[in-house]
Amino acid sequence: MSNAEAQVVQEEIDLGMANKVIDKYINMKGALMPVLQEVQDAYGYLPEPCIHLISERLNVYLSQIYGVLTFYAQFHLEPRGKYIVRVCMGTACHVKGAGRIGDTLSELLGIGHAETTEDLKFTVEHVACIGACGMAPVIMVNEATYGSMSVQKMNEIVEKYRAMD
Repeated sequence: MSNAEAQVVQEEIDLGMANKVIDKYINMKGALMPVLQEVQDAYGYLPEPCIHLISERLNVYLSQIYGVLTFYAQFHLEPRGKYIVRVCMGTACHVKGAGRIGDTLSELLGIGHAETTEDLKFTVEHVACIGACGMAPVIMVNEATYGSMSVQKMNEIVEKYRAMD
């Protein structure tokens, strides 16, 4: 994203939802984590203007906030897709072809691991283990789990979610 595009995105962000979350925790000690989590839930990621607002209103250094954001994998600094597709790369899934499933998904969507499509519809993540080894290879789309995946099934699932909304 160019600087001009980034600036446009920043100008479009309504800080109202972030202010409501901060208001809820403003006098609470140790409020940084729940504020970051709830602001991320509200926006789908943590926009930079929200991070600056949190810093100012909670009186926490930006460096401290970024330290937390970069330490925990749960936080996202870039917009994510409406559908988060997690491809399990655990041992059982790997043995049963998870790499081929991930490659097919990348070809279908034109993005790789930890990337989001330009239309913000899909984000792809390769994860260590989903915990459904008996259904290997497995993917998840948001909260829905799909087991015994094949290239054919991957095509059908992508088309299903493309057709939604």
